[in-house]
Amino acid sequence: MKKAAIKWSSLSILGFSGVYAFGIEPHWIDITHETISLSTLPKSFIGTRIVHISDLHLGFYMDTDDLIELVLQIQQLQPDLLCFTGDLVDHDPAISLAAIPYLKKLQAPLGKFAVLGNHDYQRNAAVVTQSLTKGGFQVLNNSHRILRKHTDQIAIIGVEDQLMGQPNLAKACEGLSKTCSILLSHCPDFAEEITSFPIGLQLSGHSHGGQVRLPFVGHLMTPTYAKKYVEGLYQMEENELQVYVNRGIGTTILPVRFFCRPQISVIELKKAKP
Repeated sequence: MKKAAIKWSSLSILGFSGVYAFGIEPHWIDITHETISLSTLPKSFIGTRIVHISDLHLGFYMDTDDLIELVLQIQQLQPDLLCFTGDLVDHDPAISLAAIPYLKKLQAPLGKFAVLGNHDYQRNAAVVTQSLTKGGFQVLNNSHRILRKHTDQIAIIGVEDQLMGQPNLAKACEGLSKTCSILLSHCPDFAEEITSFPIGLQLSGHSHGGQVRLPFVGHLMTPTYAKKYVEGLYQMEENELQVYVNRGIGTTILPVRFFCRPQISVIELKKAKP
């Protein structure tokens, strides 16, 4: 009787875990608030609110109907700046065209910026870029934009995907010197390539936080170029660069999340104390 009870208890736990990982957690978005201090942040940009999202993987157990609630959640956060760090689609680039009306509804007074992820490149980078652009996003392919408030300015830089693109940080930073800069890179481990460039913060996705995490163990697996920086905020030892990795909204390969909820990140910029 005791062995039978243990067996049924184990099966019940496994069954519940499966239902939770497939049917509950992938739809339970975690809104994470983070304050990040930058030493070069100009006075006019203190308190700037960045909403950072990543890895929607539209078409893989997530369709455009799911964007209705996502758009509402993002707009309620009142972003000054909206950053998307890649993988809009999973396997069918055509679904990105259907997402355009929802992308248009997202508003941020300082702008909406994006880079492409490896899935976007694999499927059809041109179509995904077109969809993001028609949705009001500026897609940064080894380029930057200057944001101005009063007499102050910061730069938003974007590089191509490290897996499927040709990231060129020197080209992306051309003309920048001591400007406070924020880098968008789909792959978080691209931070290892940054040495002498004037970048205070890198925003990334790609890892999904591991997608499946076990208590006391953590993530079991992450993709290439998301091995060192997996989720959350990191401070580089050799320079002032901080790396923030968002866990993403969607899923890929398996439509499950376990102890690794999908995430919208709200980042408030502060001036670092000298």
